[in-house]
Amino acid sequence: MIHFAWFVGRGTSVHGWGQRWSSLSGTDWLDPAIYIDLARALDRACFDYVIIEDGSFVPDAFQGSSDWYLRNAFAVPKADPMPLVPLLGQATKGLGIVATITTAFYPPYLAARLGATLDHLTRGRVGLNLVTAHNDRSAQNFGLPQHHEHDLRYKMADEWIDIVRQLWQSWPSDAIRADVETGTFTDGAKIRPIDFHGEYFHCRGPLNMPAGPQGGAVICQAGGSPAGKAFGARHADTVIARSRGPESAKAYRDDVHRSMAKSGRTADKCKILFSTSIVLGETQDEAQEKKRRLDATMIENLDARLAYMSFLSGKDFSRFDLDAPLPEIETNASRSLTQNLTSGTGKKTLREMASDTRSGGIDFVGTPESVAAEMEDVMRFVGGDGFLITEPLTRRTIAEITEGLAPALRSRGLLQPSYSHELFRDNLLAF
Repeated sequence: MIHFAWFVGRGTSVHGWGQRWSSLSGTDWLDPAIYIDLARALDRACFDYVIIEDGSFVPDAFQGSSDWYLRNAFAVPKADPMPLVPLLGQATKGLGIVATITTAFYPPYLAARLGATLDHLTRGRVGLNLVTAHNDRSAQNFGLPQHHEHDLRYKMADEWIDIVRQLWQSWPSDAIRADVETGTFTDGAKIRPIDFHGEYFHCRGPLNMPAGPQGGAVICQAGGSPAGKAFGARHADTVIARSRGPESAKAYRDDVHRSMAKSGRTADKCKILFSTSIVLGETQDEAQEKKRRLDATMIENLDARLAYMSFLSGKDFSRFDLDAPLPEIETNASRSLTQNLTSGTGKKTLREMASDTRSGGIDFVGTPESVAAEMEDVMRFVGGDGFLITEPLTRRTIAEITEGLAPALRSRGLLQPSYSHELFRDNLLAF
């Protein structure tokens, strides 16, 4: 079997603004209904988890202004994903629910308490996608003149997750006795401060509540840089990755597994899911024609790709000559994704890079049956563990994947027929 998850790549935001099949996205983007529809559909299909992206700034890198981003509802407006988690938990039975949280700006104690609370509210099905944040504008919203150096952010995150886990462990599972006869609710002898004093963080503890059913939220991580991959290898239960093609995905997986071994972890303790874009049709010709239409729309709107590249890197890509070789882009922001879209494309000029219609992950075009067969071949070559669906969030794409592709996957034995366990981590590590 293969693991499957869905990435809500624009977070709690406007999805598909100005595009077909986007319903009333301009007016109902804060209505939780579409996220609940997605979660219920994924739950019926027995996907492993849904992950919700987040960000906390108004982009202004492209053309030196926030105007393009605001006009096109790109990464703004965006609401906090955390309040969605218990709503999705109540609407589902087995689906893991992963919300993005930044180690850069969430104090460890606050994150530990929030994670524990959500684990209880979801009956042991919450996950936290740890990001170090990539933009100076975010840092400035939290009182810093600019963001910390890229690799330093991961050193700080190492200390951050250490505190969070110590706080989760500060209440042993048998600390709450709820003994009516003796009048004792919590055995105080079992609760102790953690007294953490590190280079970047200090925390007395203990947490003022017990950890959830999982003993701590599932940890997800998406760093593609050497520092990010090493962090994921040390700490993550699941890693989401963007690799161009099966060969790159296999090399990525092997690299993470080598790093895990150095940290004393076995490969089966972390599931790596690779980003994929999927175009489905009733026939192969229909799928190919649909892909051609999507590609043409992307090529016609180069500003959207340039704005995205500017968003990731913090560099204004409108200032580069479209038809000259693009110089190497050095950034303190999102290094791996910037590299994926520039030097990782094999293209030379910015126009060629911006016109590259590949998603940057592993792409599939075809019928549900042909795509399921290709997915099986790719994952057999890569060695596991699964795929992360990155399609735009509309009710049409939800139906195409969960009612079209999912049955084809299940008929080949690739998609689990049911959830084997009650807890997210147990289901994730079951195979």
